Amino acid sequence: MQEWSLPLRKSLSVRRTILHVDMDAFFAAIEQLRRPELRGKPVVVGGDGNPRKRGVVSTASYEARQYGIHSAMPLRTAYRLCPHAFFLPVDFRTYEAYSRRLMEILKEYSPLVEPMSLDEAYVDISHRPEDPLTLARIIKERIRSELGLTASVGIGPNKLLAKIASGLQKPDGLTALWEHEVHERLGNLPVTVLVGIGQKTAALLREEFGVETVHDLQQVPLSRLQEVLGPRHGEYLYRIARGIDDSPVITEWEPKSFSREITFQWDVRRREHLVRTIQALGEELCQDVLKEYFVRTVTLKVRYANFETHTRAKTLPQPTADPPLLLQTAVSLLDRFQLDRPVRLVGVRFSNLHKRAVEAPEKKPEGLGTLA
Repeated sequence: MQEWSLPLRKSLSVRRTILHVDMDAFFAAIEQLRRPELRGKPVVVGGDGNPRKRGVVSTASYEARQYGIHSAMPLRTAYRLCPHAFFLPVDFRTYEAYSRRLMEILKEYSPLVEPMSLDEAYVDISHRPEDPLTLARIIKERIRSELGLTASVGIGPNKLLAKIASGLQKPDGLTALWEHEVHERLGNLPVTVLVGIGQKTAALLREEFGVETVHDLQQVPLSRLQEVLGPRHGEYLYRIARGIDDSPVITEWEPKSFSREITFQWDVRRREHLVRTIQALGEELCQDVLKEYFVRTVTLKVRYANFETHTRAKTLPQPTADPPLLLQTAVSLLDRFQLDRPVRLVGVRFSNLHKRAVEAPEKKPEGLGTLA
């Protein structure tokens, strides 16, 4: 286990202490646990496990990452980089079972747990009397002994710094990062270390301001960031460059949308095939969504063979839980695409959701007992 014992929080200057628990190569690590013969070998989990078919990498073991393989990479590309890797299908049922146990462990230490995915969560331990590093070690050992897996844990005064910290010493790391250390510890790192800055934003910052590192971003005035990136995004970048984040740990949340999509093994030209696929995706969504939500907005996504991607959406006059209407809306959106090229992927999304009221159980008339 790699561990940075950085100076801990000042006694009264930090109100919150947040952990970011991030499992190491979660899917691949579970497969190596189930198949001991794969330990220490490059393992790639994605699709149905056939690297000659279309699909993307869900998780790669650290041994596979040494060959340049990473999540979201096409399986065919991963195979070219490491043809001797072991390619395995995604087994969500098993991964979800491990994830449920992980969250149960975390909730034993705090009721304030915010799962971000199957393999990561924020934990607010502000109320705990223990030293944060000591408590993080205990949690890591629980995960190791009960799940047989390792996790990297970041500690910070907010979610932003905790997440950055968890990624600084992977795998099996333990790192604390406090606000007064941002300039020293992060200043020379690329801006992409900051949560919310991807390659596109980094390229824009480089082009507009010559920004390469976190320190460079700290030198850009707020007014200039807002001028180029807009008031909200500009302020967000100004704040995260200084380690400022007031977002709470959210234990209950409502989803903003649900979606399903499929990548065809061979590019599709026939409209009839696309219609059948859209209907099938829409039916899956209806089964998953309409029990709890009304839907008002339907979006159709089309990706052509050249990877050019477009979306079209329609907002209905009223929220609905009528499957035929939603399916008809999804299919009708196909008319707003030019089908003059082969299609690689289609997807359907339901959004603008409205929670359905929970029906109260029917009350028995007073004075009537239960018949034997």
